Amino acid sequence: MSTPRYDAIVLGAGFSGLAAGIRLAQFDRKVVVLERHALVGGLNSYYKRAGRRFDTGLHALTNVALRSEKATPLARLLRQLRIDRDVLELREQSFSEIVFPSARLEFGNGFTRLSESVERAFPAERDRFARLVADVRAFDPFAPDLADRSSRVELRERGLDPILADMLLCAACWYGSAEVDDVDWRDFVVLFRSIFLEGFARPAGGVKTLLDVLVKRYRELGGELRTKSGVQRILRDERGARAVVLDDGTVLESDCILSSAGLAETLALAGGTLDERAAPRLSFFETSWITREPQRAVGHEATITFFSRADRFRYGPPRSGELVSLENGVVCCTDNYASDAPPDEGLLRITVPANPRAWFQLDEDAYVAAKARCSDTIAAAAAAIVPDPRPRAVFTDAFTPRTIRKYTGHVDGAVYGSPAKRRDGRTGIENLFVIGTDQGLVGIVGTMLSGVLMANQHALAARSA
Repeated sequence: MSTPRYDAIVLGAGFSGLAAGIRLAQFDRKVVVLERHALVGGLNSYYKRAGRRFDTGLHALTNVALRSEKATPLARLLRQLRIDRDVLELREQSFSEIVFPSARLEFGNGFTRLSESVERAFPAERDRFARLVADVRAFDPFAPDLADRSSRVELRERGLDPILADMLLCAACWYGSAEVDDVDWRDFVVLFRSIFLEGFARPAGGVKTLLDVLVKRYRELGGELRTKSGVQRILRDERGARAVVLDDGTVLESDCILSSAGLAETLALAGGTLDERAAPRLSFFETSWITREPQRAVGHEATITFFSRADRFRYGPPRSGELVSLENGVVCCTDNYASDAPPDEGLLRITVPANPRAWFQLDEDAYVAAKARCSDTIAAAAAAIVPDPRPRAVFTDAFTPRTIRKYTGHVDGAVYGSPAKRRDGRTGIENLFVIGTDQGLVGIVGTMLSGVLMANQHALAARSA
């Protein structure tokens, strides 16, 4: 029996992998998307507990500008994939907020609410903030050969109030930075536009709605999707990557392999290594609380709350080997997205930094106890900012770096991958390219665009040439 051969092999059926598969199938390429698990989605997937479906990863779909704005990333993505926006069933946020001890900012879909909030909280910063926004609008983060640049340095050089600068960094870092305590300036620009100039929404039904749309589109185009098909290793010779070996020993050949597994993980599959300085560093703990009534019923209207318990924002792993950090985090009130009918229950998700090595060292009994203990501690800390879910809870669950590693294969349960992005997708091994987070586009829309752009550049354009 001959070895199956494809125009392209895509590793991982997350957002970037499915988007790459759709793009290739549109042009009649013979493409297969491989997924180790039974469910698609990778980090952004879902699971069921107590008769309810919980999302993992997806707190918000960004870039939700008006339908009439054709140049936004979401509009570009949907055109590339030929998907109608209506099938996403997007429900917009009420508003979101950034809460520090000394100040609070609100923002919504569109820029007006943030602009007015900054003027109230930081009246002396009006002109400097306006210049920052103008710079963000004018900057091209996709220009070739851009040097890496610290956002902290950029904001400091603009003379922005340090607390205001850290509040803006807090939202940007939490939504997509793989760097400890900072974010590259080009990524800050993309995230600022995505979060503050455009906005948040969530598909009705959560991440499953979006994944179902992508899978349906891919299969309609004739793409092959193999679940329960993990990749054991990538075969290569002097000409580069040539094939993948699945966990069951099956060999699939291609001269173009697009991997959403992560840069370190992809290199390891191919027998290579990643410089320790570029190793992934950031992982998180998230606790979800189902409450007997929605958050609005107890007076909380915000959809997402980015918070820091100190005016100096520190983004990174917990100190001194602790399991979690309570210094800052994100609270998502899923029931505060718009809906066709008022929800009967509430869902509060609280995410904080975690120490993966500390979680990996626990035996099973200690691990279960630590999850419960950390969930309670985190909810207590967040109760200073949002209504305490514990007295109203009907069910709670949590995931840890161990959970992330199990379902994504990411080194140390890292969420945002390596801080050293490969903007051109190249791994240093011919025919083998990264897509998604480690390519460098951020957010859910960004990671899908990454799949499309890398498919265009390394599969479609290469074959046409």
